[in-house]
Amino acid sequence: MDASKPESTGPRRARGRPRGWADKTAQNTIKSLDRAMEVFEFLSEGQGKALTELSSEMGQSPATIYRILVTLEGRGLVEFDPVEQVWHIGPRAFVIGARFLRRSSLVDRARPILRKLMEDTGETANLGMEKGGLVLFLSQVETNASIRAFFPPGTMSPMHSSGIGKALLAEMDAGRLARVLARHDLEAFTGHTITDAALLRADLALALDGEEKTLGMRCIAAPVFDSNNEAVAGISVSGPTSRVDAGQIDRLSAAVIDAARVLSLAIGGAVQIRRAP
Repeated sequence: MDASKPESTGPRRARGRPRGWADKTAQNTIKSLDRAMEVFEFLSEGQGKALTELSSEMGQSPATIYRILVTLEGRGLVEFDPVEQVWHIGPRAFVIGARFLRRSSLVDRARPILRKLMEDTGETANLGMEKGGLVLFLSQVETNASIRAFFPPGTMSPMHSSGIGKALLAEMDAGRLARVLARHDLEAFTGHTITDAALLRADLALALDGEEKTLGMRCIAAPVFDSNNEAVAGISVSGPTSRVDAGQIDRLSAAVIDAARVLSLAIGGAVQIRRAP
């Protein structure tokens, strides 16, 4: 054996990345794939887009956008509605997203906590996080009551009209909060929706959606903190105003705050929940 070479101690472990993996220059990126993912992400932020809308809003030719959409459609990542003549995110996107959720200990650890919250309050319990300036709902435990809120995992909702969204916005520093609010229109969904940024900032101390997204429904939320004391998610209960009335807010708030504290501890995070509706 050549003494100049070190003795092998066994098979080399396969590399997860090639040499120079940190190099993000153009030679190491696939432009067509990058463009396709840009279209996919753009469509996910505002589903129900016509080809001409996507082309105009993204500044790309209709032919380019169409080829990308047809390719993604072939993988089930987007789908076309022939009646409305618009494109939507497809079912395969949910399957892939669900695999990500299964990897997340946050979702796994939240499940029994959400179930207990539902049982304690009698209302639907939700878990969500901020994603691209929107609330991404990760998990839900529904109440058995006939009238109830429903946010299936994968649903995305504007932050300004969501209890979880407000809980997370309230924990952002001023710069990040300004960027998020500037990026998304404060759309009015009901007559109760707050569409003025200054008024919304003043309202964030109340992590409460009072019929701001859907008439007749109310949501109470609290943030979940990780080991860096950063708000990484929010827990809420949602229900009709006939049950979640003004007289129930204090009781439900206490239950939501306690659930958020328990989940924070479960993921190694901070225990103090600084605000209550």
